[in-house]
Amino acid sequence: MSKPRIIVTGATGKTGSIVAAELLNAGYPVRALVHREDGRSGRLKELGAEIAVAEMSDVERLADALKGVQRAYYCPPFGPYMLQGAVAFAAAARQARLEQIVGVTQWLASPAHPSLMTRQHWLVDRLFSMTPGVVHTILNPGFFADAYFATMGPAVNLGVFPWPYGDSRNAPPSNEDIARVAVEALKDPARHAGRRYRPTGPALLGAEDMASAIGRVVGRSVRVVPTPAWLFLKAAHLYGISIDELSGVRYYIEDHRRGAFELGAPTSDVLEVTGRPAEDFETIARRYATLPQNRWTFRNRLRELAKFIVGPFLPGPNLERYDRELRRPIPSQPQFAPDSQTWRREHGVAVAPKVTASVGDRSRSPLATALDPRKSN
Repeated sequence: MSKPRIIVTGATGKTGSIVAAELLNAGYPVRALVHREDGRSGRLKELGAEIAVAEMSDVERLADALKGVQRAYYCPPFGPYMLQGAVAFAAAARQARLEQIVGVTQWLASPAHPSLMTRQHWLVDRLFSMTPGVVHTILNPGFFADAYFATMGPAVNLGVFPWPYGDSRNAPPSNEDIARVAVEALKDPARHAGRRYRPTGPALLGAEDMASAIGRVVGRSVRVVPTPAWLFLKAAHLYGISIDELSGVRYYIEDHRRGAFELGAPTSDVLEVTGRPAEDFETIARRYATLPQNRWTFRNRLRELAKFIVGPFLPGPNLERYDRELRRPIPSQPQFAPDSQTWRREHGVAVAPKVTASVGDRSRSPLATALDPRKSN
């Protein structure tokens, strides 16, 4: 009996590329949906994937890409038109008689969150759950381990680990574990129908725990450097993080500080779904330490030192202007995830939210600080 064809969106991304490779290795025909043909899509093609080029909001090309497909891994593009793309995908899925969607969302997803992206995630979850005839499985990880390794270069070359999240903790999952949970769900829709999984790492870790793990991997002392959110966002922009992502990250920093990622973590979902224990932070760190840009070299050290010295004096992303130009809607009463009654009910949270003032501005509310346009210039 032939195996069902599975389309993988974001197929050259952090989880999509792993999902595609794992499915191909298991003998499933894979159609990889990509923005363009390049070296990354070429590698998937060499593995046996069929390549389909389409933007998520291009309704007709998307419908063509879903023809002959039975199941889908849906990882939405991180942009202001995520919801439009999801509606186009749902329409195409209905037309193609798709039987299953395994979708990636956010642990923070809630209807009144100040981040447009996070509100859209909440709506996309409901859209797919209401799509007739389609089995929907949700993956809602918190901050990936990948997010913390964005500062691996400074840790290796300068011995510093910037940290804007106060004394909060997380049990961050690897890209690989998130992908493996998705693959198992795609293999057996009936078993995972209507289920919601939260892949995490095996233990809650704070800043010192993560810095120590990175230090053991790279063979040097790594010091935690408490960093104001505005400076952290400047540095992230300097390291190439897009303004779309930063428009949400400015709020996720405060969610993190308020303990949103500690609640309910760690979980056993990775082990229960895949049969394999979740990767620990140190194991994940070893992979990132081998990347060319993160190794200790004179050139890398010089680059990191230059960014460290010059970064605070460079202009940061103007997130206020970005929101204004996009005419982004904002809830009448925006709420961080731990403050949202809807989020707490849907996540089974009964404890009081953890409240900590933002670094460098303890006299103001966290939301007012996160929204302050002066910190984005």
